[in-house]
Amino acid sequence: MLVAFSVSPLGGESDSVAEAVAAAVRVVRESGLPNETNAMFTLVEGEWDEVMAVVKKATEVVQAVAPRVGLVLKADIRPGFTGQLRAKVERVERHLAGPGDQPTE
Repeated sequence: MLVAFSVSPLGGESDSVAEAVAAAVRVVRESGLPNETNAMFTLVEGEWDEVMAVVKKATEVVQAVAPRVGLVLKADIRPGFTGQLRAKVERVERHLAGPGDQPTE
């Protein structure tokens, strides 16, 4: 299972969310599950229960410092497949490198 999620504090006294988001990302990285963080989401790969436990813990870390929390979650549930965090991107890259996408001179 692949999960893309974004958790962010809402309300409170600061406009900056970086510190709370960093605490959530730290939870993900310390989980040991394959993961990747970009400007909008953190992706995590693993079995349903372990991934959802990480999302819950990351949300709780943010909730500890904010009166309200926003959580956006998208999941790709495909039993029997692992390594998809990288494999899905590699498949797209192969198509981009195909004959129809070669630069012309």
